[in-house]
Amino acid sequence: MTGMSLLSPTLHTARLRLRPFGDADADDLFALHSSAYVLRYWDSPPWSDRVRAERFIAACRQMAEAGTGARLAVDRVDDGAFIGWCGLSRWNPDYRSASLGYCFDDAAWGHGYATEAAHAVLRWAFDALDLNRVQAEADTRNVASARVLQKLGFVREGTLREDCIVNGEVSDSWVYGLIRREWRPSSAPGAAS
Repeated sequence: MTGMSLLSPTLHTARLRLRPFGDADADDLFALHSSAYVLRYWDSPPWSDRVRAERFIAACRQMAEAGTGARLAVDRVDDGAFIGWCGLSRWNPDYRSASLGYCFDDAAWGHGYATEAAHAVLRWAFDALDLNRVQAEADTRNVASARVLQKLGFVREGTLREDCIVNGEVSDSWVYGLIRREWRPSSAPGAAS
């Protein structure tokens, strides 16, 4: 976005802190992305080499510096534990749009953390970055992720048929969109400054 730095911010909710990745996050990030269970609907295989985590962190920095997005590590406030990441990518300043993505450790599932973290990122996207549209995609078998997006106000806009291969299986993805005028900043749990 012209005139605005997209360097990754630090965001806070009632239970979470979202912050830029640092080199010290490599082990936790590798543990997350090497889990076949966590990535069972992901469009790339689990990581088998820790260097992938280092490259991911470098790519996060590069994305922020280039102004094409921001991926943020998510820590629980009460114990400081890394539980996943959430962020925006594919920034398009001409269309004021971006894509939302997230990945959380399975021990963190079912506690509303993904919804809370994504809500904080969306608040930043619509308020600070003045985006008009945020898009997200989810494997059609990933009903938990679909529920997160629906709780945030996303509308399922269509299906990308056989758009990727997940664990050797051809897979469909749902496309979701959230438009600025439909955004309800107070509608999600965990909203904080």
